[in-house]
Formats: sequence, C-alpha cells, structure tokens
Amino acid sequence: MIFLETNEQKLFKIASELLHTEKAYVARLNLLDQVFCAKMMEEANKGTFPVDVVKNIFSNITSIHAFHSQFLLPALEKRMGEWASTQRIGDILQKLTPFLKMYAEYVKNFDKAMELLKQWTDRSPQFKAIIQEIQSQEICGSLTLQHHMLEPVQRVPRYEMLLKDYLKKLPQDDPDRTDAEKSLEIIATAATHSNSAIRKSENLKKLMEIYEMLGEEEDIVNPSNEFIKEGHILKLAARNTSAMERYLFLFNNMLLYCVPKFSLGGTKYTVRTRIGIDGMKVLETSNEDYPHTFQVSGKERTLELQASSEQDKADWIKAFRETIEIFQQKNESFKNALKDVEEVSKAELGKRAPRWIRDNEVTMCMKCKEPFNAITRRRHHCRACGFVVCWKCSDNKVQLEYDNNKVNKVCRDCFCILTGEGVTEGKKKGILEIEAAQITDSSIMCGFLQHSEKGKLWQKVWCVIPEMECLVLYLYGAPQDVKALCTIPLLGYVVEDSPRHTDAPASFRLSQSKSVHNFAAETEELKQRWLKVIRVAVMGEMPARPETNGSGALESSNTQEVNPDDT
Repeated sequence: MIFLETNEQKLFKIASELLHTEKAYVARLNLLDQVFCAKMMEEANKGTFPVDVVKNIFSNITSIHAFHSQFLLPALEKRMGEWASTQRIGDILQKLTPFLKMYAEYVKNFDKAMELLKQWTDRSPQFKAIIQEIQSQEICGSLTLQHHMLEPVQRVPRYEMLLKDYLKKLPQDDPDRTDAEKSLEIIATAATHSNSAIRKSENLKKLMEIYEMLGEEEDIVNPSNEFIKEGHILKLAARNTSAMERYLFLFNNMLLYCVPKFSLGGTKYTVRTRIGIDGMKVLETSNEDYPHTFQVSGKERTLELQASSEQDKADWIKAFRETIEIFQQKNESFKNALKDVEEVSKAELGKRAPRWIRDNEVTMCMKCKEPFNAITRRRHHCRACGFVVCWKCSDNKVQLEYDNNKVNKVCRDCFCILTGEGVTEGKKKGILEIEAAQITDSSIMCGFLQHSEKGKLWQKVWCVIPEMECLVLYLYGAPQDVKALCTIPLLGYVVEDSPRHTDAPASFRLSQSKSVHNFAAETEELKQRWLKVIRVAVMGEMPARPETNGSGALESSNTQEVNPDDT
C-alpha cells in the first residue's frame, strides 16, 4: 500500500531540511572562522605573513558565523521543538533578510579572496603548510579551503529554493504566508545578485576537482580558465592500428590530453600534452578500421581521436568548434583593445575609456617597476591608459573627457601628457626593463619554476631564455611583467642536478663563485628539459629549442615529452 504525504507532512519535511542544512552550514562557518581564520591569524600575528592578507581572504566571515550560530540556528531549533503548536518558518526567515548585506560584502570580495589565497600559497611555504595541515584533518572531509569558502556564496540561493518549495505547499490563507512571501522577495533579489559569483564559484569548484584528479601537478585553478567538457576518448597510434585509452579536459583556452592511471584514491590522470586553443583546428576524418574518428590539430601537436559513437563524435566536434570560435572572437577583441590602448595613449588620451590590464597579469607596477604587495604597494588602475600601477604612481588627478570631465586618478605619464606639464622623454630601457611578453613569444625555453637564492624562501617565477640572448636566463614574477626580477648570465655557471642541500623535488642548482641559484620544476621530466637547454648555454653555445616547447608561452612550461608509443 502506498501512503501519500499530506501537505502538513510536506511542510514539516521542508522545515526539517532547513534546520538540518542550517546545522551543517554553521559547522562549515565555524571551520572557516574558528579554525582556518583563527589559526592563520595567530601565525600572521607572529609576523610570518601580513595580517591584512588573512583579513582580506576571510572578509566578514566572523560576522556571518556569529549571526547564524547565535541567532538563526537557535531560533530554528526552538521552532522545530514547538512545531506541534507553531507550524511556521516565514517569520523566522524574515529576521534573516536585514543581514543579507553581509553576504553582498562576502560575495563581492570572493574573487579577490581566491586570488590572494593562490598568491600566498605559492609565495609562502608557512602559509601553505598551515592550510594543508588543517585540510588533512577529519573535520575538513577531504575538501580544500576553497571548497569550504564556496559555502556562503551558495547559501542564499539554498534559502530561496527551500522557501519557494515551502510556499507551494502552504495554504493561501495560512497566517505564515505573508511573512514567507516577504522573505522570499528579498532573498530572491539577493540570490539574483549572487548568480554571477555562483557561476564563477561552480567553475572554480570544477577546476579544483580537476586539479585533484591531475594529482595537483597542473596549474589550472585560475579564474581565467573556464571548464567546457571532459570525457574518455581513444587515440589512434600512427605506427600501428592499435587504439589507446585517453581522457580529454577541454577548457576555454586549452585542451589537456591525458593518460588514465589507477590508484587507491581512485582514477587519476597524467597530462601527456597541453594544446592551446589559439590556432587549433578540428576536422572530421574517415578510417576504414575505426569509426567515429576526428582530428584535433594544434600548434603543439596533432591528435587523431576515436569517439565512442557518432553522437559522441558530433558532441566533441561541436564543443571544440564553439570553443575555438569564442576564443577567436575574444582574441580579436583583445587585439583591437590593445590597438585602442595605443591610440588612447597618444591621440585620444582622456577622450576614450581605456581597456584595463587585469590585476593578475602583473606582479609589479607598470610605471616604477616596484613589486606589488597586499599592504604597502597595492594595485590601482590609471583611468586614462588602463595600466596597473602602485598608489605612488597613481597619486595624480585630472579631468577626463570620456567621464563627463570628472576628476580621476591617473598615472604620472598620463598626467604629464594631459596637463602638458613636463612630458617625459623616453629613455633606453635597462636590461631588467625588458617586458616578459616581448621575449616569451620568441624564446628558446620559458615556463614557471620555483627559485631560491642564498637560503631565501622559494618563490614561483616565470623563466625565459630568449633567442636574442640565448646565454641569459630572465626571471619574472609573472608572464606579463614589464621588468625582470633578475637576470642570470649562464656562461660559466656550474650545473648541479638534484643538489643534496635542498628538500625540493625535481630540483637543480646553478652556481658560480658566491652566486648560487636553486630551481625546482613541477616534474622530473620538465626539469630535464630545462637542464638540456641550460647545459648547452653554460658552455657558451646556442641551445636548440625543445621540440615540445611550442609557441604558446603558458603551454610551454607544462607540455610533456611524447612517449614513443603515442606519436
């Protein structure tokens, strides 16, 4: 016999779910506030890393935690204890609505928090160690700090969903309807404002899942990366008729071609090749022995692939072509924007709104070349040219025609041009002032490495050996920096593979007299590619570009060597 739930039972079930999820949510808030934030603040107060970094990462999580743990959760627990006499939740949820402004602040800060978290995890071993130690505890449920920080972003839409369901089951003449409808109206508005952040957070969550599937060896957790499609595929070998199992991760800017590997923790994947979307082509192919085949051709490599069915093949080709088309459109817009920046800087400065350089594309002021930090030298944008500059270089104000002649902050150079006060003449750039982007595209080898000098902390740097100066290694903070951190003239250096005095895996050392530089690559394979080039350069000879280096700057640092059985 099948028993149908009454409306009263359904309402009780929804209210119970609200209480159950609220308890779990408060536990997550407690983890963020009293464990992660508290322990990191304790360490920051010792001077290990800036206190402001911790404050900016966790935003107003303490206030959100206090409201839910001290007010909303106790009210829901009390109401469910007296449900027999008072069957309503709308009046309680209405008390939540004035506090939704706390979520607006948290959501607004979310992207900045994720960027700071990534920056300082790369920059500070102590910062990274604290997070990893907490994440290893049972209370974290094998999830990362980023996963837990997503919870407040997603909580308001959860209230909206439960409240909508509650109102569907609530009789029209119920005394709780007025309160419930008022609550839903305000909560729905707040949820709408959060949609953009939620989409970003869902994408970030997926990136983190893929990051873990790749053994935490690929640097893909970046807001600019957008996940498109994944799935099993077969690779047709060129030398024989066998087909090998592979796995694809397609993003808005690249394709990761992977090999499955099996471990106790479940299926993981090793990246065999990273192919950039820039210049990629996709063609249907016909093969008498293998149906449903198509070809993906990029600057780094060409793959002949076999889908599981004709529909699967069509889905992959559609995904590839749409991704390529969107990339090309954005790339064209980007090129036009660069032209606009050049035109603005000369002919229409102040008359046209500039394209802003993204914060994460630089690590130093684009004018004075001083490195940014979270406290004394933060990022600002010149409202005239769009460059990212420090507060000292943006401490000038002038009226801008495109902004109805309102007074805006501008950099020193734009101030001089717009006011006519002492326009600076261009001077010859020093060796460190060569922009990374200028030499990356024509480099023999480029990519990210960890670097440590004279016992200092490890730092992630963008390394380039340019064709024009093939005996010099340039070190930058990021691929778009306009000034190098330092240069190493490789001629005469001694190369030491896997030095004894470092605990970093895949490491090597360059030493000459009192100058000692330690480097560490992501993998042993990548390290050997760097060593192959450097060992030629230190002898004063021109090294050859590794075959898998490709023409894309970011792809070059992660491209793997091709296995003999997979060509």
